Amino acid sequence: MSIFSKIAAGDIPSYCCAQNDEFYAFLDINPMAKGHTLVIPRREVDYIFDLTDEEIARMHVFAAHVARAIKEVIPCVKVGMAVLGLEVPHAHIHLIPMQSERDMLFSNPKLSFDQATMQAVADDIRTAFEALM
Repeated sequence: MSIFSKIAAGDIPSYCCAQNDEFYAFLDINPMAKGHTLVIPRREVDYIFDLTDEEIARMHVFAAHVARAIKEVIPCVKVGMAVLGLEVPHAHIHLIPMQSERDMLFSNPKLSFDQATMQAVADDIRTAFEALM
């Protein structure tokens, strides 16, 4: 079981931003920006393109709703999306609030926020997500 599967199952704590029966969104603990969120399928699949076409479509729609919620909570020009897939063997989408394209460079130094800030951001995103649904 991957670390992301354990997070989605509640076995490892996370800062949950949104969820449904099929997908789970939570704050990245090594964020590139405040509000950097990961979207994962609950079904453990290593490579995003091994999901069915229907799962990929639903995952992107779910991610779009999460991105809209992030944009309501975090001041940014846009929310960027990236799929890399090498760091954890579980398909995932990065949603990153950005002011410029430079904010999407994964070589940038990672940020650190205290637990209270992380929880507040996750709570705000979750509230915005639920309002959109």
